[in-house]
Amino acid sequence: MALASAAAVASLLPSNGLKMASTTTQAYLESKPVQEAKSLITELCRQFYHLGWVGGTGGSITIKVHDDSIPKPEQLIIMSPSGVQKERMLPEDMYILSSDGSIIWTPSPKPYPHKAPKCSDCAPLFMKAYHMRNAGAVIHSHGMESCLVTMMNPTSKEFRITHMEMIKGIQGHGYYDELVVPIIENSAHERDLTDALAAAIEAYPNATAVLVRNHGIYVWGDSWISAKTQAECYHYLFDAALKLYQMGLDWSTPTHGPIKTIQGIPRSGESRAVSAKAGISTPGESVQRCVVLDIEGTTTPISFVTDVLFPYARVNVGRHLSSTYDTEETQDDIKLLRAQIQEDLDSGVLGAVPVPSADEGREEVIAALVANIEAMIQADRKITALKQLQGHIWRTGFQNNELEGVVFEDVPEALERWHASGIKVYIYSSGSRLAQRLIFGNTKYGDLRKYLSGFFDTAVGNKRETRSYVEISQSLGVDDPSEILFVTDVYQEATAAKAAGLDVIVSVRPGNGPLPENHGFKTVNSFSEI
Repeated sequence: MALASAAAVASLLPSNGLKMASTTTQAYLESKPVQEAKSLITELCRQFYHLGWVGGTGGSITIKVHDDSIPKPEQLIIMSPSGVQKERMLPEDMYILSSDGSIIWTPSPKPYPHKAPKCSDCAPLFMKAYHMRNAGAVIHSHGMESCLVTMMNPTSKEFRITHMEMIKGIQGHGYYDELVVPIIENSAHERDLTDALAAAIEAYPNATAVLVRNHGIYVWGDSWISAKTQAECYHYLFDAALKLYQMGLDWSTPTHGPIKTIQGIPRSGESRAVSAKAGISTPGESVQRCVVLDIEGTTTPISFVTDVLFPYARVNVGRHLSSTYDTEETQDDIKLLRAQIQEDLDSGVLGAVPVPSADEGREEVIAALVANIEAMIQADRKITALKQLQGHIWRTGFQNNELEGVVFEDVPEALERWHASGIKVYIYSSGSRLAQRLIFGNTKYGDLRKYLSGFFDTAVGNKRETRSYVEISQSLGVDDPSEILFVTDVYQEATAAKAAGLDVIVSVRPGNGPLPENHGFKTVNSFSEI
């Protein structure tokens, strides 16, 4: 085993006193945390081999050495070698790298027919995930499904799927969300993929994986458990998409109905006109691929929010906090509210009152919270702390059949029509994603969520700020923001979306506020006009 000189290693690692220096000693490199990480890689690679992910010496895995005494960005990295039978690797075959990717431990050569030791060709790509995502582990799989799924449409730059249970296993995603995985083009040499992978990681901030066409996938997570779990879920979802494709069903829509276009490629026998109707542009024509809808004043009367939902939350907030006070969910809500109220107090916001500490008694805390929440509701504040709690209160109301979602009568028909045409529909509202799902999932027309591909709330940004719509455009992965149609009743939101390049229509509904003269936007009184 070759160990770099102490001086050379010290020059490679961050300066962090004796603690960091101790990780470069032979004693530390042979310590229990390091040996456990080496052994873990060999165990996982044996499992991955039998799953078909690392056959033929392909694929790889890397793990950071978990040590609570060392900051995660500075932890050592264990990496498997290249060109070896992954299922037969031993702990002593592993490489050890510093946090900047420099090799500080090289395994000893083995006799013929083994090849001379060589660190994984994936190393530069692994390091991008470590540095750009603060990953704890990265897996590179050559699983057949991860290869074939990139070939269903050779021009697509993304894989998309929604309404599948295993999406919940992907960090930051739920059942109703649309999972988007970027696809980069393959090259003859693994290292040549580094820049393309880095660009994809930067362009898709919510992604935890990148597909390589005709090749495989890179998956990362906060820990080896997270990376492994997500890799399993990704492969399941790829396999499901392939099987749905074989059955003629569309994996990328909520209902998984018959395929009308294959991710933008017309099915055999379909005319180009059909594809254009589905949201695929024909030459010289701009057609929307996605529709993003506001709720209040657009899909739903303002009066439903102001006269039904807000009063329900105001009347029931005390009861809700009292009955759920000790639950983890409500304690999270209270923590978020405390932070917002303190910010309001510091800023002199009208109606903000101090909240006593938990030690002063539960009833005192609840009374102060109720006073603040009533003031927030009265001012119709678009803040996450309030919207999150309101969503939890409304959930109880819907579950008890005390509330029913309300939409304009033209909305269900339009959602069904767009869905049938292959156009993806999303919701962007200041209400929480939970509240959005409750409204559309409990209407007199039934559950309308089957027509929706995803939900955005203020976590993506303020609705009156252009950067929020830029973020949505990047999340939806369109080639041009103009492929997204945004429908809202608020002039300031329309202006912000237009500045981000989106196509915009203003909804004019009964009870909506007036628009400025010469506002310059197309208006509709019903979705039937769109």
